[in-house]
Amino acid sequence: MNFHVMTLFPEMIEQGLSTSILGRAKDKGLIDFEAVNIRDYSADEKHHKVDDYTYGGGAGMLMQAQPIYDCYKAIEEKIKKNRNCEDAAKIDAGGKRLRVVYVTPQGAVFNQQMAADFAKEEDLVFLCGHYEGVDERVLEEIVTDYVSIGDYVLTGGELPAMVMIDTISRLVPGVLNNDESAMTESFGNGLLEYPQYSRPEEWMGKRVPAILLSGDHKKVDEWRLEQSIERTKERRPDLYEKWMIENPPKPEKKKRRRKKTAENKEENS
Repeated sequence: MNFHVMTLFPEMIEQGLSTSILGRAKDKGLIDFEAVNIRDYSADEKHHKVDDYTYGGGAGMLMQAQPIYDCYKAIEEKIKKNRNCEDAAKIDAGGKRLRVVYVTPQGAVFNQQMAADFAKEEDLVFLCGHYEGVDERVLEEIVTDYVSIGDYVLTGGELPAMVMIDTISRLVPGVLNNDESAMTESFGNGLLEYPQYSRPEEWMGKRVPAILLSGDHKKVDEWRLEQSIERTKERRPDLYEKWMIENPPKPEKKKRRRKKTAENKEENS
């Protein structure tokens, strides 16, 4: 999978993504990413200016449309050449447009399901805004997805882009040493992840739950599901309610769940 990031600070992207798991995945050819400097496409050859005052007044400067558009067209042309595709507007074999993600607090909030959807793409382009934002006309021309990582404002789109690239990359086959971990972690099944333990069996008077030492994998799986449900109910009631709607328990399971929850609390107390 290939990530293309349109940015004013390419070194931030390159340094942030070139280490740890993502760096190793790139070395193996599982993913690739390039940070393209929007300033390289500025019409201002002397200062490489890419911003100007907003029409109608207001505080701050706005990123201009033309440098961003020219930057995008260069990326599009590169992808077209790599795929040996004649129609730049329909780069994918299925006729879909190239997906361009604009990182903005006005977008839909990023989540695991969205990451899984993006992970299906061969190429994904990110546009990182700065200043007071981006000229609306270029957004209308190239952007397919408006995405936010939360209800707060940052100084630029680079950090959110890296957050999303990290999340999406982990879903690419082979990036994680154990692909199963991507499915069992928080949000993989709509629930938060269950608590986990390592050696020693007792630490500061706290013992590892006996069920995890039993060797009974079926009971361990049942315990982990119960723990995930209870943890989600406590910490993310919004996710819990959604999960309960999608997975309504049968009457006998309700009784069993209440019993196991009581037993777990007694065991861990």
